[in-house]
Amino acid sequence: MEEEVSYSTVAFKYGPPRGKQLLLMCLLSLTVGVIMTEQKANLSELMEGMRILENKTAKLRRDRGDLNYTLGVILNFSSFPVTEYCPDKKCQPCRPNWIRFQEKCYLFYEEEHPWKTWEESRRYCQNETADLVVIDGLQEQEFIKNHTKFYFDRCHGYWFGLYEKDKTWVWIDGHNDNLRFWTNETLGSSGPCALMIPRSNPTQSWDPADCVFLNKFICEREALIRSE
Repeated sequence: MEEEVSYSTVAFKYGPPRGKQLLLMCLLSLTVGVIMTEQKANLSELMEGMRILENKTAKLRRDRGDLNYTLGVILNFSSFPVTEYCPDKKCQPCRPNWIRFQEKCYLFYEEEHPWKTWEESRRYCQNETADLVVIDGLQEQEFIKNHTKFYFDRCHGYWFGLYEKDKTWVWIDGHNDNLRFWTNETLGSSGPCALMIPRSNPTQSWDPADCVFLNKFICEREALIRSE
């Protein structure tokens, strides 16, 4: 029969540890504990350092993207108007008299005279390295509508970048219109150029007008600096 082993006591091969041995064991245990604590602290510092580095890397990527975007905007100009965009060497998203909304800048032509035809309005915008505004949705439509002003009579308004081609309303960037914010009223001579009428419901404010009708207009271009 095998000898029964009792775990109620621990037998040392060479007898119980003496004072020096016990002290060495305690010191060894303490040293191991200190080393493990330091390793955990070092690991925590390393993880925090990696997190900070990842955040800095992500910010550098965003900054590079923003710089590339701004460079692309600048390259659209044949001669970039530095003094207009960057007075006192601090650059702004839009030139003076232009209004920013999201990533675009808008010029609302408010001169008392001369007003312009649709084609003349577009050429004016293009000379400003811009174009007649293309409306992408209701939010932009409401922004633009809120900045238009009634003038002369209820038939006058603001030209924008929508026209009729082969019985289809097309934006100047080439895509077909699917917003259809047309007025239910007949305001004047009908034609193939879209006119925005002030003081009207935003979703019922476009009038199909004669392109030679003289009106104010709205230009649009990309902002120089992207919003954060």
